[in-house]
Amino acid sequence: MIPRPLSEKPGQTGSGKLQGKVAVITGGDSGIGRAIAYLFAKEGADIAIVYLNEHGDAAETQERIRQLGRRCLAIAGDLGYEPFCREAVARTIAEYGRIDILINNAGTQFFHYNIEEVTAEQLERTFRTNVFSYFYMAKSVVPYLRPGSAIINTSSIAAVEGYPGIIDYSSSKGAVTSFTRALAASLIARGIRVNSVAPGRTWTPLIPSAFPPSIYTTYGYSTPMKRTAQPAELAPAYLFLATDDSSYVVGQTLHVDGGEYFGQ
Repeated sequence: MIPRPLSEKPGQTGSGKLQGKVAVITGGDSGIGRAIAYLFAKEGADIAIVYLNEHGDAAETQERIRQLGRRCLAIAGDLGYEPFCREAVARTIAEYGRIDILINNAGTQFFHYNIEEVTAEQLERTFRTNVFSYFYMAKSVVPYLRPGSAIINTSSIAAVEGYPGIIDYSSSKGAVTSFTRALAASLIARGIRVNSVAPGRTWTPLIPSAFPPSIYTTYGYSTPMKRTAQPAELAPAYLFLATDDSSYVVGQTLHVDGGEYFGQ
């Protein structure tokens, strides 16, 4: 991508908020997931990134986390299928012996203005990646989580502000928001907090891969801040929800969208 997404804020250092913790981050090879992985590593966490097949991106993320002095396990496979999700969790437990944080962040997106162009195969693929994987990963990881653990899902501004070109994606993110509330109510008695982050327009590989140049070359210009967010600007929201700083925050969606939704 030109310019490359900013995965770390210059001069950013950690303060040990996640020391000794283990975080599983789906879609952790690039974009928002990579930025989360870097920040969590700076805060003392060991990381497992789960991704589809972007091996070069995963290797780059893995190497940077190791430079930061933390361990990083990279696991490739299709999160839309429950057996692989169980395998990813099992491999993480075998490597680290524990899981404290699950970041459900993997996502896919396709652009079609007309609903007639959205095939059944595309609809299923969108929901398998954006919804089924979140359900399967949560189901697989919950038996290993202890009181004080956290699950954080990636929703989107698209869940609350409909976009005509991404009908199936918007629908899937609405499902993520509802899933977050229901799962939070289900797990809080066990001391596990569930929340979500709803990014606005963020400069990640998902954008040029999904949108035509006529859209992504001016992406973010219509927002109140007149620009896109960088992944490094999203990561602190996930850190907040992963730590005791948010100990009384349950079932919420934190909007990080540059004022786009509330600014209209």
